[in-house]
Amino acid sequence: MLKGLSPLLNADVLYVLKSMGHGDYIVLSDLNFPSESVAQQTVYGSLLRMENTTSAQAAEAILSLMPLDTFIDNAAQRMEVVGDPNEIPVVQQEVQSVIDKAEGKHWPLVGVERYAFYDLAKKAYAVIQTGERRFYGCFILTKGVIPPDAA
Repeated sequence: MLKGLSPLLNADVLYVLKSMGHGDYIVLSDLNFPSESVAQQTVYGSLLRMENTTSAQAAEAILSLMPLDTFIDNAAQRMEVVGDPNEIPVVQQEVQSVIDKAEGKHWPLVGVERYAFYDLAKKAYAVIQTGERRFYGCFILTKGVIPPDAA
């Protein structure tokens, strides 16, 4: 355990978050997502896990350290529900609340069609599989910048 860090953030996840640069993005996946096969195609190349967490718990831990990219409109994305792209399941509502709290304002989750989401995920820096069992608990978060301290 470290002071000030969520105990949900293991050493591998911390390494990846630190290694990412501005504009790199990670995938938070639920247990139904093809995480292992997609992760092999990412920059990091191996699946990371945050077991026994919901998508919202994992997002909260990650966003306690990683800012979202303010230069783009889709720094936070969600997998759309097949057949009803405008539906926002409870799991996505929870992550929306976490994002809004972390960013201090409403930051809309942009919907991405299922197969387009898979294609984006393969280009991610890494995939982090959560313990989320609810459907559509899959998200893409793009890393922003932390400005220098004022002189």
